[in-house]
Amino acid sequence: MADRRLQVFSAVAKHGSFTRAAEHLFMTQPAVTFQIKQLEEHFNTRLLERGHGKVTLTTAGEVVLAYADRILDLSEELESRVSELTDELGGTLSIGTSTTIAAYWLPKLLERFKHKYPRVIPRVVVGNSQLTEDRVAARELDLGLIEIVSEQPAIERFTAARDELFVICRPGHPLASKTRLTAHDLLDHAFITRDPGNAIRELAEQFFAAAGIGLDEVNICAELGSLATVKYLAAEGVGFAIASFAAIQRDIGEGRLISVPLEPKQYTPLEVIIPKDKFRSSLITTFAEHAVAELSAMAGALPGRE
Repeated sequence: MADRRLQVFSAVAKHGSFTRAAEHLFMTQPAVTFQIKQLEEHFNTRLLERGHGKVTLTTAGEVVLAYADRILDLSEELESRVSELTDELGGTLSIGTSTTIAAYWLPKLLERFKHKYPRVIPRVVVGNSQLTEDRVAARELDLGLIEIVSEQPAIERFTAARDELFVICRPGHPLASKTRLTAHDLLDHAFITRDPGNAIRELAEQFFAAAGIGLDEVNICAELGSLATVKYLAAEGVGFAIASFAAIQRDIGEGRLISVPLEPKQYTPLEVIIPKDKFRSSLITTFAEHAVAELSAMAGALPGRE
């Protein structure tokens, strides 16, 4: 319901970039530029300064942004209140999620939610847990599903479940015959780790640190953002990796990978996060509650796991 020009202007101002604003709004860059041009023509003044790869606000732009944010917040609250009166949830929900949750947990979670609330349009942005956490804290996303325990004061978190971590490697790898693996057992072998900001990477680093092992002692052979690539390289014998159980069930069942528990056991949390102190629409609250319940139920249904 809010003026689209104000939505676009707010996004450009907060991202400091036409390109990043376009990505956030699922628009083309020329469409973003057109909306800003229309708004500047409406006020008959320049609102943004462009230069050196960065967009900054003019004095007039700062005034417009302050009012735009208030108008957009009121518009969101209005939509939610009217929707609550009709007892029918609808509207767009911006969801950020880690790559593992997006691949192995989110599909069923969304399917069940859409069956209940067909008028809701989920917009999902996939990134690592740290990036998702930062975007929720900045109120760029309505809600996040991550695998780290957030300590940011701008975030309210709900623990849904946890998933056990395992060493994965190809059949025939020296580690494959072990029943449990300590951090010291892994030192003589090449390690395929994840990208910075990834939850599994952080947990692996904590696992080694708890055993008194520094990262400079770990034989890292690759840093990868793609879990599919991690599993492929592990299956091809390039090295071992650490992954959550939900992400490796099919690979284990088909014999491509062997999984070995860590000693002591390690778990990745499944967390639902929302911005603290933000107006809490019924849609956000309902989805958060649904996500917590579904993640808990799915984790409990994993074969042979807690």
